[in-house]
Amino acid sequence: MQKRRAGGGLRASPCSPGQCAEVDQPIAALLQDLKQRGLLDSTVVVWATEFGRTALTENARSGAAAGRDHHPHCFSMWLAGGGVQGGQVVGASDELGWHVADRPIHTHDFHATLLHLFGLDHTRLTYRHRGLDVRLTDVAGEVVDELLS
Repeated sequence: MQKRRAGGGLRASPCSPGQCAEVDQPIAALLQDLKQRGLLDSTVVVWATEFGRTALTENARSGAAAGRDHHPHCFSMWLAGGGVQGGQVVGASDELGWHVADRPIHTHDFHATLLHLFGLDHTRLTYRHRGLDVRLTDVAGEVVDELLS
């Protein structure tokens, strides 16, 4: 999601309650439309950001001007359709959302899983970089089987 803010910048961060209310119905409508048209089974929908945000403000501003710092170590995303097993939660954070408490999923694992859903073997998908065949999932990455239907 890219959301334009009053200052003109784009934000793609986890929702505040007000932001969630703005996108809840459109997301539901998208998923419902894809399902009604018979496209949800062949479309992978990913709702994520490039990093998380801390659960508390970390600057001197207060009220609406307060912000949360970047936090790449623990954050949420969701997937739907296209071979994803719905209605489940995989992994958990601690009570503050600061650290992964259960079932960490590395970016390489997420990429391996997406490529699998697209019908590609992440271990065979390579590109030439500085004379080496390199994988998107580096030398790691495992498909997260519990996400698959």
